[in-house]
Amino acid sequence: MTGRERLLTALSGNRPDRVPATLFIQGQGHFANQIMPDVDPWDLIRLQKGIVDFQRGLGMDVHVRMLFYNSDDPLFTFCGQLNTQTETDEWRVKETTEAKGNTTLYKHEITTPEGVLKQTFSINELRDGTFMYACTEKPIISSDDLSIAMKYEPPISDEAKEKMKRNVAIIKDYVGDDGIVSGWSNGGLFNNISGLIDHTLLYSVFLIDPEYYQHLMQFAKKRVFSFTDAILDSGVDAVCIGGNVAGGFLGERFFEEYILPYEKEYVDYTQRKGQPLVYHNCGEVMSLIEPYKKLGAKNIEPFSPAPLGDGDLVKLHEMLNGEFTVTSGLDQVNVIQKGTVDLVKEKTREAIERGKQFDRFILQNVDFLEYGTPIENVEAYAKTALENAAY
Repeated sequence: MTGRERLLTALSGNRPDRVPATLFIQGQGHFANQIMPDVDPWDLIRLQKGIVDFQRGLGMDVHVRMLFYNSDDPLFTFCGQLNTQTETDEWRVKETTEAKGNTTLYKHEITTPEGVLKQTFSINELRDGTFMYACTEKPIISSDDLSIAMKYEPPISDEAKEKMKRNVAIIKDYVGDDGIVSGWSNGGLFNNISGLIDHTLLYSVFLIDPEYYQHLMQFAKKRVFSFTDAILDSGVDAVCIGGNVAGGFLGERFFEEYILPYEKEYVDYTQRKGQPLVYHNCGEVMSLIEPYKKLGAKNIEPFSPAPLGDGDLVKLHEMLNGEFTVTSGLDQVNVIQKGTVDLVKEKTREAIERGKQFDRFILQNVDFLEYGTPIENVEAYAKTALENAAY
């Protein structure tokens, strides 16, 4: 099988010729900045091609996870904030910027016929070419704010959608049969509202004001479904969504009652055209396995082991009966970045052997490779994975 066939077979619910082995490399900054220090961090096409070259050179099954933003793309919408990069006659945006050390604050004032909404988005440059993003002033403070946003927020522009299609076509052609191309959405739905309301309210709103919570999730559904349509229409092979905000600390009962119905609806919507969905929760997860079995996602990842999370592949295997493909593997910080070559080899063999117990399994580092990861450790992971990938 080719890398593309191997990954798509596993994601579709079937067992490929061997365990697919890939690398999770963020499409901007971090490890990408380490291996391509002279590349403009906003030249995402060149960065993605470099990531493909790196994985291909190690013999990996290439998985490119595209980030759909650039200086003129829907960065703020992608990260969950209100859309400030598309204007209409009833949605006028004023932006001011403020620099604070290595952080740039993007302050937005959005004027509508029924009121003004305000939000602040912060971009912190950890080092040259590596950025962290966060909404530091939430735009939805009251039910009136929510009503205004629901009524007037425009979708992303047709121009941005066409750029998505062009970028996907470029990278899919470059990857060829060596792997697949996926795209990150601005959901799941609970993750999406975390960019809109204060987190002191986020984890109790479904208990103290169920009607308001329902309206929030309906707004998230409207905006996330629209953005996801653009991703699906771009031609990606799969869609990646974040489910980490509703982490295991919520517990099975709260997740099943208040989160699962909305997440399942979104999963079904996303997978309706045939592209599999990769559901990503990089934190605590083991208490959510039973509701995850009802989610319907083709693939769930990454079951991060302690201390990054509480993932346990042995226990997970005991709990599953083929409900979804499992993607998991090595701790990218304490093993691949900070460990020895021998430790990397040991943990790779351990992870892939445990992975073979599942009906379908994809091996990767559990989250994106960090800046400062020794190349020899990544090479040891790749070589050991391929040597032990046969069923």
